[in-house]
This record gives sequence, C-alpha cells and structure tokens, in this order.
Amino acid sequence: MKKLITILGGGIALLFSCGMANADMAAMMAPQAKAPIGVMGAHMHKEGKWMMSYRYMQMSMSGMLQGDKRISPEDIVTQITNPFANPPSSPTTVRVVPDDMINQMHMLGVMYAPTEDLTLMAMLNYVDKSMDVVSFSSGVGTNRLGMFNTNSSGLSDSSIGGLYRLYADKNQHLHLNVNWFIPLGDINQSDQVLTPMNMRMDIRLPYGMQLGTGSHQLQAGLTYFGSHRDMSWGAQGLYTHVLNDNEEDYRWGDFASLATWYGYRLSNSFSASMRLTYRHQKSIAGMDPQIMAPITTANPHNYGFDRIDLGLGINTVITHGHRAALEWELPIYEDVNGVQMAMDSMLTLGYQVMF
Repeated sequence: MKKLITILGGGIALLFSCGMANADMAAMMAPQAKAPIGVMGAHMHKEGKWMMSYRYMQMSMSGMLQGDKRISPEDIVTQITNPFANPPSSPTTVRVVPDDMINQMHMLGVMYAPTEDLTLMAMLNYVDKSMDVVSFSSGVGTNRLGMFNTNSSGLSDSSIGGLYRLYADKNQHLHLNVNWFIPLGDINQSDQVLTPMNMRMDIRLPYGMQLGTGSHQLQAGLTYFGSHRDMSWGAQGLYTHVLNDNEEDYRWGDFASLATWYGYRLSNSFSASMRLTYRHQKSIAGMDPQIMAPITTANPHNYGFDRIDLGLGINTVITHGHRAALEWELPIYEDVNGVQMAMDSMLTLGYQVMF
C-alpha cells in the first residue's frame, strides 16, 4: 500500500506541474466539453498533445438478489443448492453468504496524440477489495455462526489502446475505440475464512475477490460527442471479448455497455451531467478447481448480469486547464444470473490535465 501511495503521489504531483500549452487546449477543457468522468476513452486530443489522469472509483454492494428480486441470507442457506455438495464434508445447500462489499480502484492514465486523427492511451489499475461475509452453523438450519472479512489488493488488469477519428466538424465527432486488456491481476489470492463447522482456514478466494481475470481481452466500440453553446451530449457503445481461458481453465464472460449522456454548463468553471448506462455481462465459463466453498460467490454461474445505472456528475475546470470531476451512479434496474450481491452505488472521482 505504501508503494501505491508513492506512485499515486508522484502522478498527482506531475498533474499539478503540467500547464496548458495554448488557448485551444483551454477551450477543450471547458467544463461541458468532456463526457462524465466515469466514461473512458470519450475524447481525443490535438496532434502532439498529452493528457495525464488519475481516477478513483468505489463500488459499494450489499444484500442479495436472485434474478431481479431480493432474497434473504436465511432463504439462500435453505433453498440454494451447493454445486460442490459432498455430504457430510460439504453441505447440500449454500452455508456462507456475502453481506457487503467495497471494491476500490485507482487508475493512472496517459494519452498522447501522434496525429490529429489518432490518440494513443494506456491505463494502469490497482484494486483494493473487502467483503464482509456471514457463516451459518453446520450443514442445515438458519443459525448464524458469525461474521468474517476477506481482503485482496494489488495490481489489476490494465490496458493499452487507441482512439481513431472517423468524423469531425465544428460541433460533433465520432471515433473508434480499441483497447487490449493485459492480465496483470493475480487470480490466486487467498485469505482466512470461518467455515460452517466453526473452523478458521485459508482458502482460495472466490472469483469476484480475485484481482484480475487472468485472460487477455479485446475491447472495441464507438464514441459520439456533440456540443452547442452551453450544452453537450454523447453516446458510447463498447464490447469486450475475452480471448482465452486463463491458467486455471476458466474465463470471465464477455462484457458490453451502452451509455448516453447530457451535460450543461452552469458557469465558466462548472457543468453538470446526467448519464444512463446499460451494462451486460455473461457468466463465467469453466471453473477453478480450487474454488469450491459452499458460498454463492464460488459458483461460476452466479456471475453475469443486466443492469441500468443512472449517473449524476459535476465537472469543474481549475486554473491552467486542470479538470476535476465526480460522478455518482445508482442502479435503477438490475437482473443477475443466479444469486449475487446487489449494487448500491458507484462513485468516480477524477483529475485530468492536458499539456
């Protein structure tokens, strides 16, 4: 963690040390001239220009869903089958249920435009995950044995890619997004858990608590942006395809997103935005033979979802063109595969500078 703080501190110091090169850059950093901070790869740069960025994202989850309906932990441990059942060593139903989870991500990004029509980009990600879990006593019944916490943190899957301009005029543009996600995140994280037999033991953590996917991924899509006076609007569609099974013989499901947003300038320094985003992910294919605990998150079929999120954002331009922004997202519809935790909210804070 100390190493992370040192890296982030150096990155932020560099952001503050960089200035805008000319008035064109300042115009590009008008508060309504950018997509909400939670939208990645939404803008291009002029030839020869750089941008550095730092984003902090926190996703909070609590409670459980079965499809699009809430389900209690007591119903889960009496109704949901344990796919790894082998009585009496492993119970016939799930006996361990997540209670809440905080997923934090730190993202350092850099963009450079070698030509007017091409912007290159790279992003390095670090994640810190924490989950509170409840264990139910023995193999049957609804008696709560106790709570425990699991954690994992470290480098996560990161990306390199580019944006290619397809069309542009005074008020609107369209570009192609292409990214390659590199599997830097560890998928062999373990921690101590409380078993239904009241024993403490180290096990490999479930898929959602691992730091990465272990697979290479290719993302492609389109981004449109338009503006007129104090208003801006845009849309982005992205599809991420998982290219290979990882070293544990499973792969995360492909992921698709479609977002549309509207921004309005409130003053010379501030703008507000609203965004609707549809997200879809398929379930995990295959399984890790070392992830076989009687908990919902150990079942690869309990991954994947359809969700619509509403995002509200604020953007501000600081002296010399530095931009700070935040966006807060709430789910307005969520339908999950199997039984999963429900998302409460997602907060994104960001700082960017062009030079």
